[in-house]
Amino acid sequence: MKTVGLIGGMSWESTASYYRIINQGIKARLGGLHSAKIVLNSVDFAEVEAMQQADDWQLSAELLKSSARSLEAAGAQCIMICTNTMHKVADEVAATVSLPLIHVADTTARVLTAKGVTKVALLGTRFTMSEPFYKTRLEQRGVDVVVPTDDEQTVIHDIIYQQLCLGDIREDSKQQYLDIINLLQHQGAQGVVLGCTEIGLLISQQDTDIPLFDTAEIHANAAVEFALS
Repeated sequence: MKTVGLIGGMSWESTASYYRIINQGIKARLGGLHSAKIVLNSVDFAEVEAMQQADDWQLSAELLKSSARSLEAAGAQCIMICTNTMHKVADEVAATVSLPLIHVADTTARVLTAKGVTKVALLGTRFTMSEPFYKTRLEQRGVDVVVPTDDEQTVIHDIIYQQLCLGDIREDSKQQYLDIINLLQHQGAQGVVLGCTEIGLLISQQDTDIPLFDTAEIHANAAVEFALS
């Protein structure tokens, strides 16, 4: 079994989901007392969020590059950034180590194309929804992307940072998300990419009839495949 390297803590709430899903996947495949070989470098999300708000992506890249190097030194055989937003600096992180970086948008695109989905709605932080680093990655793999309006993006973004990253799960926030999803479905979206690893804490497939693609689950499952490859 290969050792998976995780850069986590953004937030720790979703990193806990990664740890659980990866270990459950290894146990399901190997049985018995098997669990995953994982090296975790968990950052202080308050520091990262401050860099995001200051638009200092170079400093945040340096932080994640340092985390990646520490994972490589600790024996990790791949790198995974356990957040969608910080994939904005994924190429810089990948360039600092000799290990493969398993990109969340690439793994998500593979699942979408395997399901025959050609147009999706993308929910996430404002950075993920409004900037090209994520959408372009999906579009280059044959998936059209629609995003909420600016006002709707503000609602989604604020709920992520002010509630979900703090483990605060509210029914009224779930309904706001579902209302936005309904509007995007009417724009032709065949599915919804939960492009923030915390959103899966708020909504699940039982809440809506449109297919949801939880990137935390998809990404973590890709780690299982890597570990057993």
